Amino acid sequence: MKENAQETGEVTEENAPETPPPNKAISKIDFAMRIVAAISTLGSAIAMGTTNQVLPFFTHFVRFKAQNHGFPTFTFFLVSNAMATAYLVLSLALSIFHVLKSGAKVTRTVLIILDMIILALLTAGASAAAAIIHVAHKGNVGANWFAICHQNSSFCQRVSGSLVGSFIGILVLMMLIVLSAVALSRS
Repeated sequence: MKENAQETGEVTEENAPETPPPNKAISKIDFAMRIVAAISTLGSAIAMGTTNQVLPFFTHFVRFKAQNHGFPTFTFFLVSNAMATAYLVLSLALSIFHVLKSGAKVTRTVLIILDMIILALLTAGASAAAAIIHVAHKGNVGANWFAICHQNSSFCQRVSGSLVGSFIGILVLMMLIVLSAVALSRS
């Protein structure tokens, strides 16, 4: 009977192909990507936290001060990037665990869920800050909001650069979720 099953190409328990264990390379890539995301969100938080510019308004006695904490949206952006950085640094421990034991399903599932929560938080903060900086660059004639980036070029450039770092972190987190899902499906 065994010979007939092998000759006809039927798969039995004895001759079933073994599924390969999850690739440790995926776990190593996950670790490296978490470091990249942590660095980009940390840089974004630092750039936003240290951004300010003082300009004379009409006279030298009246000054216009542009700071990140003058806008609640920028404060939310700063906090979301700081929280994402803290999470990404803490998640490195689980990432190292996955390099050592690549078949761990429960911790990888927990990591996917937490990655999605941080991704949502980071996306909300970056999107809100992007909307404000767009108004700062272009203004809104209908609402009588004037573009302030002509006078505050340094402030606007630093905030825009901070947004780029945050969106890099968002992109890396999205790739991490897909990578973790692939690793989970292979185990």
